[in-house]
Amino acid sequence: MRNLIGGVTLFATGVVVGGLLMQPGAAQQVSNPGLRLNHVGIYVKDFDESMRFYTQVLGLREAFTIKDKDGKPTLAYLQMTRDTFLELAPANAQRPAGLSHIGIWPANLNAAVTTLRERGLKVDDPRTGSTQTSITSVMDPNGVRLELVDFLPGSLPRKAMDDWK
Repeated sequence: MRNLIGGVTLFATGVVVGGLLMQPGAAQQVSNPGLRLNHVGIYVKDFDESMRFYTQVLGLREAFTIKDKDGKPTLAYLQMTRDTFLELAPANAQRPAGLSHIGIWPANLNAAVTTLRERGLKVDDPRTGSTQTSITSVMDPNGVRLELVDFLPGSLPRKAMDDWK
């Protein structure tokens, strides 16, 4: 039952975000700083089982996996299309299984940060993350973290997108 609820939550969040990003009427009324949905991050209770499910059952391609000093996976990007990913990370006591964040790729990260700040949102300056991606976050009214990303040359997602066939 918990998996069903998690799946429904992830699906509903994707529909809402997709609707907001793709709604033509809203796009004409409020300027959108070139936002695109890039990835959805989820915390998974069993990393190996989830990797098997998403790669072998659903057929997603493993773009890359980051491991800690002990060789345990901390993050995996699974590629759905050239520039759309599912991000998996192991759940733990501080990060329960379920939605972690929604990755949004603005046309210009710095301009998006400026625009969002002008609209009253608290947005930290971008930093370089473990995937060598420029990244910052903002929270939506529901407590969902929206991760704003820019793929620096040589970043792991950029390499995966450039290698997409």
